[in-house]
Amino acid sequence: MKTILYYFTGTGNSLAVAEGLCRRLPDCELVPIASVVKSSGRIAPEADRVGITAPVYFSGLPAIVADFSLRLDLSKVPYSFAVLTLGGSGGTPALHQLERILTQGPGKRGLDAGFTVKMPGNYVLMYSPPNEATIAKILAQADRRVEEIAGMVEQGVQKRPSMPLFGSLVQHLIYPRFVTSVHDADRKFTVDDRCTSCGRCVQVCPVENIRLEEGRPVWLHHCEQCMACIQLCPALAIQAGNKTEKRDRYCHPGLRLKSPK
Repeated sequence: MKTILYYFTGTGNSLAVAEGLCRRLPDCELVPIASVVKSSGRIAPEADRVGITAPVYFSGLPAIVADFSLRLDLSKVPYSFAVLTLGGSGGTPALHQLERILTQGPGKRGLDAGFTVKMPGNYVLMYSPPNEATIAKILAQADRRVEEIAGMVEQGVQKRPSMPLFGSLVQHLIYPRFVTSVHDADRKFTVDDRCTSCGRCVQVCPVENIRLEEGRPVWLHHCEQCMACIQLCPALAIQAGNKTEKRDRYCHPGLRLKSPK
């Protein structure tokens, strides 16, 4: 059976989950969502199974994933599923948001199943990542969870989570404020004198929101707040306000990066 798995990732958590699923599902193709949204019109994949893997931001979807889902037509797909990664809570509201978008989209068809996987948090604007021992424990549990999910997907399990009242309130109160300002949120990003003009930030930004001008990164205000540029800068030169400099950085240990030029 053919599986297409669309994914969005910043520091590698959702990519690691997507790759783990594809290793366990035969005939599986990974497709970055950022590459698909460049085209216009309806997105109608031809596969037996279609999945979406993405992080949870403030109990909701990344803006790019919401926009992608609005164009996704699953009407001819026998089985559809989503696997959302999260550092804390909010997975169920985000799954319900995705279900709502898909049923209102061109295919008028939602998910057959939705799952969540806990991963180390990466939102350096608010907190540091866990310590190394805790990260290792979380990733080991995540790998077991991915294996479990892959088994359920192969079996065609129907799994629609119920929406808790608290989760609904959190999404209603916090997420709209985040998503309406997300693209301009890069205005708080700065670069200090440690910058070596290596271009890593340009390389890792999944939505091509950064370019180098006179050897320094400039943000173009279509940011997704994925934290890749801050977390993956080898010189730790990118900051957002006066708190991030004191916080540790994180990326998934399996994330493969090309060497900076």
